[in-house]
Amino acid sequence: MSDEHIDEISGVSTTGHEWDGIRELNNPLPRWWVWTFYITVVWAIGYTIAYPAWPLLHSATKGVLGYSSRNEVKNELAAAEVAKGKYVAAVESKSVSEIAADDALREFAAAAGGAAFKVNCTQCHGSGAQGSAGFPNLNDDDWLWGGTAEQIQQTITHGIRFATDAETRLSEMPAFGDIITADQIAQVSAYVASLSGKVHDASLIQPGAKVFADNCVACHGDNAKGNKELGGPDLTDAIWLYGSGETAIADQVRAPKQGVMPAWGARLGETKVKELAVYIHSLGGGE
Repeated sequence: MSDEHIDEISGVSTTGHEWDGIRELNNPLPRWWVWTFYITVVWAIGYTIAYPAWPLLHSATKGVLGYSSRNEVKNELAAAEVAKGKYVAAVESKSVSEIAADDALREFAAAAGGAAFKVNCTQCHGSGAQGSAGFPNLNDDDWLWGGTAEQIQQTITHGIRFATDAETRLSEMPAFGDIITADQIAQVSAYVASLSGKVHDASLIQPGAKVFADNCVACHGDNAKGNKELGGPDLTDAIWLYGSGETAIADQVRAPKQGVMPAWGARLGETKVKELAVYIHSLGGGE
């Protein structure tokens, strides 16, 4: 006697399975679906024959077409190198001013310089070149050694106070704690702070101006606007590398901090340094 169950409404046999009183009709699959399934099986077998597919002990099957995704990437990179070759050659042969004057070449150099900046410069200057305490912001227009493309190139190439480079940017502020009195330090700090903001005791400003004239104008200038030949900062703006206010200024006068930047010329090469200079100049703060 057969135990096949027939659905009373449709008259179709069921699969014999039951879930909470619900039975599944044993209808055949649509013909188009069956043929589609067979085609995908044939296609999958053909794919594994044509392309690398089956893992072996130390490698995989190569496929009769000899396709390799690694070779494809390698070829694409080679084509990219050929395409940018003319731009690289132009960067090598031209000055940074000439590069900046050519729209296409400037765009290429800035893109390449931006990539180099992320690898070599963000550790000190930040991912957005915004700087931090003791590390200059490269987006503003306050430049210790000058912000033209050539001056930036010079700074990157030879660094700042980098002992192993004979052409490094070199200047050091004396420790005035050993030269002038504590009262004079308070006075000159008040004077310098007054150039860009308010001070606690205005009576210190006038004597501070005399201390400044006697000790500071050689590097910072008569008007305290700085001297880019010596790396002397402008003291009249609100941009401070080691902190603003009378206390921070007094600390710097008493025992100055002297930053060091590596010389990147020997490490990166002239072409990459040019690209970095163009990129940094393009940030908007360059002169």
